[in-house]
Amino acid sequence: MAEFSVWAPLPDRVRVDVDGTLHEMTRSDDGWWRTDVDAPAGARYGFVLDDDPTVLPDPRSPRQPDGVHKRSALWQPDPDAWTDGDWAGASIEGRAIYELHIGTFTPGATLDSAIEKLDYLVDLGVDFVELMPVNAFGGTHGWGYDGVLWYAVHEPYGGPDALVRFVDACHRRGLGVLIDAVFNHLGPSGNYLPRFGPYLSSGSNPWGESINISGPDADEVRRYILDCALRWMRDFHADGLRLDAVHALVDTTAIHILEELAAETDALAEELGRPLSLIAESDLNDPRLITPRDRGGLGMTAQWDDDIHHAIHAAVSGERQGYYSDFGSLEALASTLKHGYFHAGTYSSFRHRRHGRPLDTATIPATRLLAYTLTHDQVGNRACGDRPSQNLTFGQLAVKAALAIGSPYTAMLFMGEEWGSSSPFQFFTSHPEPELARATAEGRKREFAEHGWDADEIPDPQDPQTYERSKLKWDERGDDEHARLLHFYRGLLALRCTEPDLADPWLDDLRIDYDEDARWFVMHRGALAIACNLGAEPVDLPVSGDVVLTWDEPTAGTSTTRIPGHSVAVLRRN
Repeated sequence: MAEFSVWAPLPDRVRVDVDGTLHEMTRSDDGWWRTDVDAPAGARYGFVLDDDPTVLPDPRSPRQPDGVHKRSALWQPDPDAWTDGDWAGASIEGRAIYELHIGTFTPGATLDSAIEKLDYLVDLGVDFVELMPVNAFGGTHGWGYDGVLWYAVHEPYGGPDALVRFVDACHRRGLGVLIDAVFNHLGPSGNYLPRFGPYLSSGSNPWGESINISGPDADEVRRYILDCALRWMRDFHADGLRLDAVHALVDTTAIHILEELAAETDALAEELGRPLSLIAESDLNDPRLITPRDRGGLGMTAQWDDDIHHAIHAAVSGERQGYYSDFGSLEALASTLKHGYFHAGTYSSFRHRRHGRPLDTATIPATRLLAYTLTHDQVGNRACGDRPSQNLTFGQLAVKAALAIGSPYTAMLFMGEEWGSSSPFQFFTSHPEPELARATAEGRKREFAEHGWDADEIPDPQDPQTYERSKLKWDERGDDEHARLLHFYRGLLALRCTEPDLADPWLDDLRIDYDEDARWFVMHRGALAIACNLGAEPVDLPVSGDVVLTWDEPTAGTSTTRIPGHSVAVLRRN
């Protein structure tokens, strides 16, 4: 006997269709409808609201074997499928994270085919795998941020059983798993939740209508979010979540939903006996996100730090357009690495206003901020999805990597960057509705045309080739410069484990020297010096020591070291 239940305060009548047979449901005062039905494992089911004969998927669907427009299927995790009983877990603070997209990480584009690359990631030296959203979304392929059934695993990736196998395989190899969760909006294809209840608010954000987390009947919507978040960590053994664009979660209640999620995550971690981490993506530069709850903060474990990305990328690449306009100087790079945020109550020319708030570096360790040279956003949201490897020299890529991975912050890589992948990561969709497909393609072209791009140059998100172009080319790892960069990345990641000076999480102990005109930059981490030449010509840096790791061989002097153009060396100072 299986219990079927659904929160649906809007309709006057709700029936559940189980394998083609309708069953009446009973409503309680809280808007929940329930009934018990003798149903086999894997039974297909859905809900029929009022007199509309359409069978709708379960808002809390555990599995969508035929896509988001069809019936749900019963599913329960098999306890015998897990072999990670001795997995003790770990916090993400100070570790190295590898962000990947299941649909483009391997040619097979599934969770099972990704398992075949896990030994490579262990050898690379990362500690956690961060999966871009694997929740169910419309179509066969996409980024995953247009999810509509948040509880289900995207079936083309292999569905929930494949996610169990993937997480279990990661844990057997000592890799933690983070899952990207999107709670700030719902996708346009397959979103039936408003038929059931007031899941949406009257507001909106850049991606669609906002979620009702503080209006009338918001308590059940909040519970929907919280239960979904906890499910990834409890039922699928994930070690934490990356929370997408939390600045779009408009919450006017006294206890912010992120604070509530942090408290319940801590309780689950205690119950499970292993650490669980929450990483927020935020555009606010607000340290309250990562301030502990007992000190008035929201209690997130860490947050993405785009200022660090912008400072490194603009300084190395020379790009100044858009949100890079305030960055590019070595002074800005030094300030950002030293203080965590560049904009900390200071004027942002991109936003035309003051932005951010200072980080208390004496009480908040640097490991609560993530440093990276690129992410899916910083590549995929460019007009053509071009990676830095398509515009910079390999030496410049090495400089960027050394600054991010060698910094005191928690490090994150985006799939393929470690060998300078030549594949773009473009914005791709596969909406099955013709009108939505056309609107998505036209909107993308119009958006970038307004910023000066030739509309004909913008890839069509609906073109299958846009998706195919974005898949990694694993064979190119063996090519000379790609292999050399991969070796350098492995060296950097190994140093984070073997050099105690690189484990210091406090920014007050970080010292930086630079010369704006000569284009050199030195980041001192205890006895180690990460000496970078951002210029194209060799330059003498006022630091010397034994070479620990280098891109191009430096020339040592008694008190200086000559670093070739577009190169970096890690030195142990004399």
